[in-house]
Amino acid sequence: MGTVHHSRRVNFDWLADGPVGPYVDAFKQHLTGRGYASRTLSSYLACITHFALWARGKRLRVHRIDESAIGEFLGEHLPNCSCAGPVRHTRGDHSAALGHLLTVLRAEGAISPPAVSTTPVEEELRRYGEHMQHVRGLTPKTIESVLRIVGRLLRARFRDGVIDISAIKPEYVRRFFAQQAELHSKPACACSVVTSLRGYFRYRASLGDVVHGLIGAVSYPASWKLSSLPKTLSAEEVAQLVGSLGQPGRSMRRADAIVRCALDLGLRSCEVARLSLDDIDWRVGTVTLRHTKGLREDQLPLPEATGEAIAAYLKHERPKTANRAVFVRHVAPRDEPVGPDLVRKTIRQAYARAGLPYTRSHLLRHTMANRLLAGGSSLKEVADMLRHRSLNTTMIYAKLDSRKLVEVALPWPGSEA
Repeated sequence: MGTVHHSRRVNFDWLADGPVGPYVDAFKQHLTGRGYASRTLSSYLACITHFALWARGKRLRVHRIDESAIGEFLGEHLPNCSCAGPVRHTRGDHSAALGHLLTVLRAEGAISPPAVSTTPVEEELRRYGEHMQHVRGLTPKTIESVLRIVGRLLRARFRDGVIDISAIKPEYVRRFFAQQAELHSKPACACSVVTSLRGYFRYRASLGDVVHGLIGAVSYPASWKLSSLPKTLSAEEVAQLVGSLGQPGRSMRRADAIVRCALDLGLRSCEVARLSLDDIDWRVGTVTLRHTKGLREDQLPLPEATGEAIAAYLKHERPKTANRAVFVRHVAPRDEPVGPDLVRKTIRQAYARAGLPYTRSHLLRHTMANRLLAGGSSLKEVADMLRHRSLNTTMIYAKLDSRKLVEVALPWPGSEA
């Protein structure tokens, strides 16, 4: 729903007389404390004023304001709004403003915490999610993907009823996998379904359930892990990317430091986002990565160019904040670290400024591995730098090790060599 019409004139009497009137000052402080601009503050006040008008007409008391009430306002009232007077009709602004309103009302104790689903399936997914996080050390993105697949299986089989693993038969798992495989065009995506299901059944086996027949019910589609070459930047493209750094502009020093972390240290996007000021030892010249994949803690040398880029950002561009994250948001809500999505977006924008036709941030991690091999490092050293738990994961880079491949290459039939 786009903007139908809005006006700068707002009747704030609707707000004062409505159920949220006593919490307007707290709402303003909430937004101001997070660095929102005065223009955004005025816009959000206009949005909750419109909501207050609707709530007053509904005779909605403050303790009844929750996600359901806001959903009704956004989904039913806003598209068909005929409120008299100057009111805003932009759904995006209303949704954001009312989300902040719920946060403020709960912080003030005016409304109850959000209701948590208590269906057996939701409880099972919550427990399994905690197992994957605390026992297996999987990343939030992986956990979300696995729970989405496992949730489909459990909901399709049990709906809102009690979960009985013995009621899941191998044939049912095979049919479910066939249905899910149709949604994926690549074997690697279908493999993720198998991995998710087998991981869940192993978890149930650890709880004492007999699920051995379920673990072997589906097989991985044919997919040769080492059949392709990892894509990397060439030496010329690396020089092109590095040469494009150092440009003036908003948040450009942060962008330079992020690119350096990915290119020189091979950090994943989530690892860049999690970097803390406490992780950098400037005297010794090291970076400590905490809570990485596998719940490990790793220490890496800090290259001079990387350290200089981070120091320039900290000194000249990083906003004043109590947050200990290295990379923080430059726009509201401030005082919060950047997320992995912003790291990936920053790297994509750096490619574009350098005139490179790439989009994947993980490309810089592959590039670092290739540069190490070209410099004479062994596969074991590359595995240590990339922090792979298994050397098999690093074997894909053996195809890029031209120095070693030349030594084992056989002469071409008919050649003099």
